[in-house]
Amino acid sequence: MLESLRTIVQEVNAAKDFAEVLKLIVHLVKQVTKTGTCSVYLYSPEDDSYVLMATDGLNPDSVGNVRISSEEGLVGLVASRAEPINLEVADAHPKFAYFPETGEQSFRSFLGAPIIHQRKVLGVLVVQEQEQRRFDESEESFLVTVSAQLAGVIAHADATGELDRLINPREDARERIYPGVASAPGVAIGTVVVIAPSADLNVVPLRHIKDIEAELCQFRQAMEQTKRDIHALDESMVGKLSDEERALFDVYVRMLDDHALGGEVTSLIKEGLCAQSAWSQVVLRHIRMFKSMKDAYLRERATDVEDLGRRVLAYLQQSETKRTTYPDNMVMVGEELSAASFADVPLEKVAAIVSVKGSRNSHMAILGRAIGIPTVMGVVDLPWGSLEGEEVIVDGHNGQMVVSPSDEVRETYVQQIYEEKLLAADLEKLTDEPCVTADGHKLGLWVNTGLRLDALLSLDRGAEGVGLYRTEIPFLLLDRFPSEEEQRKSYREQLEMFAPRIVTMRTLDIGGDKDLPYFPIEEENPFLGWRGIRICLDHPEIFLVQLRAMMRASEGLNNLSILLPMISNLAELESALELIYQVYDELTEEEGYQIEMPNVGAMIEVPAAVYQIREIARRVDFLSVGTNDLTQYLLAVDRNNSRVASLYHTCHPSVLRALWSIVEGAKGENTPVSVCGEMAGDPVGAVLLMALGFRVLSMSATSLLKVKAILRQVSLTEAEELLEEVMEMPDAQSVLKHMEDALKKPEVAGLFRRAKIH
Repeated sequence: MLESLRTIVQEVNAAKDFAEVLKLIVHLVKQVTKTGTCSVYLYSPEDDSYVLMATDGLNPDSVGNVRISSEEGLVGLVASRAEPINLEVADAHPKFAYFPETGEQSFRSFLGAPIIHQRKVLGVLVVQEQEQRRFDESEESFLVTVSAQLAGVIAHADATGELDRLINPREDARERIYPGVASAPGVAIGTVVVIAPSADLNVVPLRHIKDIEAELCQFRQAMEQTKRDIHALDESMVGKLSDEERALFDVYVRMLDDHALGGEVTSLIKEGLCAQSAWSQVVLRHIRMFKSMKDAYLRERATDVEDLGRRVLAYLQQSETKRTTYPDNMVMVGEELSAASFADVPLEKVAAIVSVKGSRNSHMAILGRAIGIPTVMGVVDLPWGSLEGEEVIVDGHNGQMVVSPSDEVRETYVQQIYEEKLLAADLEKLTDEPCVTADGHKLGLWVNTGLRLDALLSLDRGAEGVGLYRTEIPFLLLDRFPSEEEQRKSYREQLEMFAPRIVTMRTLDIGGDKDLPYFPIEEENPFLGWRGIRICLDHPEIFLVQLRAMMRASEGLNNLSILLPMISNLAELESALELIYQVYDELTEEEGYQIEMPNVGAMIEVPAAVYQIREIARRVDFLSVGTNDLTQYLLAVDRNNSRVASLYHTCHPSVLRALWSIVEGAKGENTPVSVCGEMAGDPVGAVLLMALGFRVLSMSATSLLKVKAILRQVSLTEAEELLEEVMEMPDAQSVLKHMEDALKKPEVAGLFRRAKIH
């Protein structure tokens, strides 16, 4: 069975499209199980039915025409129960329903397995036999295994819209929603411009052209240039390789001829596909074909085809005319966008950013927040290569992208964009106003920065200090570790811009989802691995240089605070403090710098630190809670994984109770405590944090005025009463709903009310 499963997987991977995948599955499963028929029924949400989409053994004319409701027949029973059903005499079952158009009247036994992806039943895989037969356990297990393998393929087809087009063929596209990680707030409606890296066959976007002759000419030139390269390579190998080994170069050249790869690509170009798209499609199909072969030698040829494919693609990309015009309200979409993606793009035209890979801490996400561009990262199922020119909606609040939106959904978001513009104009009036609650309690609103742009925007919004300066940003912008003087200049600029306000500089915090290109960290579980203070202590030569740069930058200003990330035990904290005091003594006593000893604080973002809060508070000048990591560690949820993003919520009762413990512990040692996580920048989260006892909140500059507006409208007494009520609630959804219902005042509700399309 295992060998049969491998064969099925290989065949499916080599299939040219989803329709062929379904045909292969029913044919191969029927062969392996030695049954009379195998069929696949797929779910259609339009009429809540399961549609026969492929069969080997039933009437082929019934494919696409037989629809079984979720409450009907044995297929409906498998789907509703979400478990396999194995019947020796199918027509004796009370749920049996006969569909004469399928020609299944001659089949007596039935085995069906649900096809499930992320708790959702996508379809049912069925085998039937004419003779009365009880399928054994191995056959049932095999069908369940194939169904599990098929689930991912169907989910991908659903994500790309291919499934809908197959089940419901029609001209108009169905609205599709792709979830990701909300990385920079805001909403935008715009036109997709695909940003693709060079010479990567897997990430060539699907583009169509009108000038077919020009495209054919460009393709022929690329082919000729590649042939010349191969001939030159062949000549250089004379005397180094045998004639038999050099014969491979002739094979390469012949593969480029019109009767081989070249001919297939030419046909696609004549159908209106651009040369790069046509070439990548043909080459990838041949790579899949070679990889699926049983012969080891032939499987290895897939590497040769891939190498040839990259060579031709590089020439096609070189000869491509550089894009000079971009649409207004463009949405930058790519597999893995980076800051370099902005190199040739006019920033003023960018309405939103969407990336298949990356996290909320990716440089692109940080840039999006700094500039104020709605950004969604980690949109894993997005068929980004085929979206060029499409109108889409990007929802940076909820972390989703809507493709082919319905008129109703589009109008909802148009209205939200209009309301957000009005709100932003209204909030500007609060810039110079203090953050004082309705009953007279003062709160400090600080900002999280990393880029110069962050700092400028923060000062414009009336920030009272910097609660978190991400010192890893200067490290990310270089291709090597920055020198002490380079760091000093960068830190000095930040300190001068905010002086005399406090600037809290977090020491180098890499690892987890933040890697330096020149200091890669390969780990299977990076969030529980080598990161934050652990790296700094293991590499004192990096840590000490950074501490020297920070303290030297503060000379004459004395507005520096140092924050230590990822503290999980007292030994780490004491080792870090020892190195800080060592640097201070060197600079002041040995080198003569006139520097005041900066305040030193610990980040509370690991559950272990919550349970040792008093011991930690006793050893530092202040505490700062990183709610992002604290939440993901408490809930065991990777906050950058869109598949489990719904489980991550800072309003979870466990998180609220941990925050309460932190405040109580800090009070017990008279140690100031603040919050620098994203919870502080959420209006509802800010109200809860104020009620918990936090009096300094640090957030993205783009969130500052919204938070100020809501805190000025809510009294501390009211917030504390709400906190008392929600602390007894069972889950985050209950907490959030209760808070939003309680805050439904006209002057406040607009600060957190958002459209969410499910």
